[in-house]
Amino acid sequence: MIGKLQDEIKQGKPFASLEAEVMLNLMRTADALSRSGEKILKLAGLSPTQYNVLRILRGAGEGGLCCREVAERMITRDPDITRLVDRLERRGLLARSRESHDRRVITLRITEVGRKILKDLDGPMEEHNRNRLSHMEKGDLRKLLQLLEAAREP
Repeated sequence: MIGKLQDEIKQGKPFASLEAEVMLNLMRTADALSRSGEKILKLAGLSPTQYNVLRILRGAGEGGLCCREVAERMITRDPDITRLVDRLERRGLLARSRESHDRRVITLRITEVGRKILKDLDGPMEEHNRNRLSHMEKGDLRKLLQLLEAAREP
C-alpha cells in the first residue's frame, strides 16, 4: 500500500526506513504549516526568524538579552544572528547597547516599534495557528506535542 506522503511527492518505491518516512513527513508538515504563517509575517515585512527574535526579546522584558542568549532560544537556528540583528536594528525594531559593567557584552532590547508590530501580529498569528490545527482533537494535539518533544530527545 502506498502511503499518503509517497502519493503527495509522487514516489513509487517505498522509503528506505520508517525513520526516513517519519523525517520526511515532519519536514513536509512543518513546511505546510509554516507557509501560510509566512504570508502573514510578510505583510508586516518580517521573516519567520526576524519574528522569532522579536518575540524572544519581548519575552525577555526590559532587561533584554545578549546575542548568544537570543541565538540559543531561536526555534530555527540562524548561523548569522549578527546580520539578522543588524536588519532589525536598521528598521528600528530592536536596539543594541553596551553594558557599562562589561563593555564586551552587547544587550538587545525590543523597541516600541517592534512591540507594536508584534501586538498587531498576535491576533492573526494565533488565529492562523488555531485554523491550521482546529480539525484535530485536543487529546491528539497533546499526544502530538509529546511525540514531537520525544523526537527531539537525544
